[in-house]
Parts: sequence; C-alpha cells; structure tokens
Amino acid sequence: MENRVVKDMTSGSPIKLILGFFVPMVFGLLFQQLYNMVDTIIVGKYLGVNALAAVGSTGSINFMIIGFCIGVCNGFAIPVAQKFGEKNFEQLRRFAANGAWLAAGFAAVITAVVCMLCRKFLLWMNTPQDIMEGAYSYIFVIFMGIPATFLYNMASGIIRSLGDSRTPLAFLIMSSVLNVVLDWFTIVVLKMGVAGAAWATVVSQAVSGIACFVFMVKRFEILHMTREEAVPDRNLMRILCGIGIPMGLQYSITAIGSMVLQVAVNGLGSMSVAAMTAATKIGMFFCCPFDALGSTMATYGGQNMGARKLERIGEGLTAAVFMGTAYSLMALVVLCCLGDRIALLFLDSDQAEILGQVKQYLQINAMFYIPLVLVNVVRFLIQGMGYSKRAVLAGVCEMTARAGVGFLLVPYFGYTAVCFASPCAWIAADLFLVPSYLMIMKRLCKEHGVPIEGVKLRECVRRSCCSLWG
Repeated sequence: MENRVVKDMTSGSPIKLILGFFVPMVFGLLFQQLYNMVDTIIVGKYLGVNALAAVGSTGSINFMIIGFCIGVCNGFAIPVAQKFGEKNFEQLRRFAANGAWLAAGFAAVITAVVCMLCRKFLLWMNTPQDIMEGAYSYIFVIFMGIPATFLYNMASGIIRSLGDSRTPLAFLIMSSVLNVVLDWFTIVVLKMGVAGAAWATVVSQAVSGIACFVFMVKRFEILHMTREEAVPDRNLMRILCGIGIPMGLQYSITAIGSMVLQVAVNGLGSMSVAAMTAATKIGMFFCCPFDALGSTMATYGGQNMGARKLERIGEGLTAAVFMGTAYSLMALVVLCCLGDRIALLFLDSDQAEILGQVKQYLQINAMFYIPLVLVNVVRFLIQGMGYSKRAVLAGVCEMTARAGVGFLLVPYFGYTAVCFASPCAWIAADLFLVPSYLMIMKRLCKEHGVPIEGVKLRECVRRSCCSLWG
C-alpha cells in the first residue's frame, strides 16, 4: 500500500518550507471561496437582489456556527502536529483517533441545537421581513450540513498537520467543480430558490469530506493505528478540548461582533445588505492568502514547538509577514482599480448605488490588509504553539471593536461606518496579539535556555533573508 509523503517543517529553510506549504493552501482556499462566490453570483443573477440579500443576511450567524466547527477541528489537529514534531507517532495516532471521536459528538449536538434555533437567530438579528423566509431556507440547510463540515475539516486538518497541504487541495477542487454544477442544477433547472444553493454547498462538501477521509485512512501509513490506539481516552480528550474549544470560540466570539454589525446593516435596508453581501464575498476571495498564511503558520508553529526549535518560530513569523505584506500591496492596487467591475459579477450595471457601496467597502478594507496579515500570522502561530486561549482574547478584541462600530457609529454615519468595522477589529486584535507573542517567546526562551537574542526581530530577519537567498 502506498505511503503518502509527509513534510517535516522542523528543518530546512523556513521561508521555503512556508512558501511550499502555503501555495497549495491558498489555491485550496481560493477554490473554496470560488464555490461560495458561485452561490452568490447565481443567486444574484437568477433570483434577484432580495434573494442575494437573504443569503447575505445569514453571513454572520453562518460564520459564528460554522466558524466554531472549523476552529474546533483545527484545534484538534494541533496536538497531532506537535507530536509529529516530537516524532512521537504512537501518541500522534491516539490524538488523531480521539479528535475523530470528539468531532462526531460535537457534530451531532451542534446540528440538533442550531437547527432548532435558526429562525430565532434570524429574528434576534432583525432580519428584514421581505427576506426572512429566504434567509431561513438557506441557513437551515447549511446547518443540516454541519456533520459534513466536521468530516472534511477534521480529515484535512490532520493531513495538514503532517505537512501535506496538497491532498486537501485536490479534494477542494473536486468539491468546487461539483458545487458549480449543483448550483446551476438546483437553482436554474430544479427551481429550488436559495435553498438550492445551500444544498449544493452541503452535498459538495459531504462528498469532499468522505473522499478526503477515505484517502487519508488508506494512504497515510503514519496514521494506521491499532485497536488500542483508537480507544477513547479521557485525558487526551481533555487536552484536545482545551485547545479545540478555545479555537472554536475564537471564531464564534469574532462572529458575535459581525452579528452586531449585521443587525446594524439590516437596519439600513435590504439594498445595504445586498451591497455588503457582494463586497464581503469579494473581500473573502482576496483574503484567502491571509487565511492560508494563518493555517500554514499553525502547522509550522506546532511542529517546531514540538521539536523545541524556538529560533525557527521567529524566522517563520518574519518570512510570513514579508509574504503577506507583499500580497497586501498588490491586492490594494487591484481592488482600488477594479473593485466596482468585479462587483458586476454579482449585480447588474444599472444598480449604480449598490455598486458604489461595494467599491467603497473593498477599497477601505484593502487599505488595512497589512494589519490583517499580523492578525492571521501571529494568532495562528501562537495557536500552533499551544496558546489557543490567547487567540480567544484576541477574538474578544475583534468582537468589541466590530460591535462598537455597529452600536455606536453605524446609526450616525451609515454605510461608511460599516466599511471601517473590520479594519478597526484587525487593529484592536493586533494591539493584543503582538505583545502576547513577544511575552510568550521571552518566557519560552527562559524555560528552555535559549538565548533571547536568537528570537529577536533583527536576527530573525537576517536569518530569513539568508535562507531565502542562500
């Protein structure tokens, strides 16, 4: 039986390793966003602005629940990466097995609870009455698909922890193609409305998750476990929950701020909701490289923390920030020049007011992409190192800033304030994350007897540049 190759990120040039892991990751996320965008494009073009607003009005509650599920799975994968760095493969398999048991339990409970409460969620969020039924039809189906979300993200998270970011990419491409076909079939042929877009997303993710899991079990010899290794272990589950639940809460706490903001936008009317929906979808597509850098740094940080190579952690951070900054500047130029034209994918050219609002949102957010680089790189790095509770506190900072804009500024400054909500949240998170990282590294250097000079910014920059050009 073929043994799938895993990648050790504890030796070799950090910037080259990060780049090699990052490229498949970013393509995977781009494909993931592609099928999310296809949902929105087909809904907007074939079902109209109200249907587009209905889908968009569920964005924050969708992010809160689905984000929690994804965060939990990512957290469950971190001990796997750390044990891989330690070369403790028996314990690695035990963590993988117990993560799977926990994921199954979480999926069952969360699905049951949120499906019962989803209409109340929409009422609490002040969803406009003219889009309420469409919003409910969409989000209920998405929540029914939570087990598929757990399946794919648990399998792909474990695979990435072993240094393989290409396999999840292959299954995401498959899922994206399937989603495009199903979107067209359910909305245009079967006339299922916005529920059709939701079913297309759920079915395509379920197929991708099953395929990814089967491939992982058959092809990764390092994961072939004995019956004893697969037995549930309370102590390991406690460790997994201690990392996974805070990571899930980080997403959910951040999403609470988005929900407060969504309530404020809902109060501006369905046209503003439609504009924010289109702008958010485009923005998420352009933010994929930041998310990919974050996921890369979680694996990189986990493996090097397991191997106790603190100097490499600092070098990796420096390399990732360089890469993210370069991309931020390119994205700013593209969105400033072409933001309104990209919006035509979702809207018709005669909807001038909405197109203007979309362009305004994209341009303002793009001006603050460098702070977003730090949010993703630093937060995921310290999560990979095992400090997931710090990431939760960063999420609280984001929530507070975004909710503050929704409560205090949107009623007075309208849609313009909405455009500044995310930049304010990113800056607030950075003000907490950067000092936290420095404190963590200082303490670890003291505990492990590593000279503090070895992890200082200047030395990390020098070594990163040498590894790139040497």
